[in-house]
Amino acid sequence: MSNDFYALWLDRNLVYSCAYFQSPDKELDKAHERKLDYICRKLRLHTGQRLLDIGGGWGGLVRHAVEKYGVEATGITLSKPQAELANQRLTEAGLSEVARVEVQDFRQIDQTEYYDALVSVGMFELVGAALLPTYFQRALGLLRPGGVFLNQGIASRYTDKPRQGPSFSQRYVFPDGELTPISCSLSVAEKIGFEVRDVESLREHYALTLRNWVRRLEEHHQQALEFVSEPTYRVCDCSCPVPLMVFPPGVSMFTNPCW
Repeated sequence: MSNDFYALWLDRNLVYSCAYFQSPDKELDKAHERKLDYICRKLRLHTGQRLLDIGGGWGGLVRHAVEKYGVEATGITLSKPQAELANQRLTEAGLSEVARVEVQDFRQIDQTEYYDALVSVGMFELVGAALLPTYFQRALGLLRPGGVFLNQGIASRYTDKPRQGPSFSQRYVFPDGELTPISCSLSVAEKIGFEVRDVESLREHYALTLRNWVRRLEEHHQQALEFVSEPTYRVCDCSCPVPLMVFPPGVSMFTNPCW
């Protein structure tokens, strides 16, 4: 699907992952900017460092890290249209000397290149349990001593029962995707040599993100049909209806920001 289709319903930075809301009524653009900044602070980025974004999409995080934290940043994606638009935007912003997005598989990254920080957002669901050791070994090999790797993805629960046959999402949206329990990925990371320093769930934020996406997509139904068929539009519309959690009176996940 084209860049133009995604631009109809994603935020202005084209971030295709969970946003980070200060309150449920905040705008999607602001929530995504808050998320990008949250990631950079968790990575403890500062001027002069080198950052690698594995699965960097349209370069939103790369641009934010360069503009706000003074790093040199590289993103990789498997999508040529993503990389082309990302680099166009980086050039227009005058950042092409210190930021770029390349079309590359994470297993093909030059192992003689070293980075101060690595980040992967919404990508490792497509790695699968069998390749998690390769994934974390590659990441560890790219980091300088004392470097930080922030890995975010959708996880299953250890107690989830096996599904009989593929789900709607597995059949039509993310074929070959595989969700693993958090305990599984943490175990593999530690066996490879990582020290786990922080674990956090943003599940409720993802529900809010999905509600914003589906609202924006439905508002642009006719425009969307210029880029995709009606069945494809319906698949995208049906893949996002996650119910919003309801909290008891006086209880909210938004009242005590972590930073």
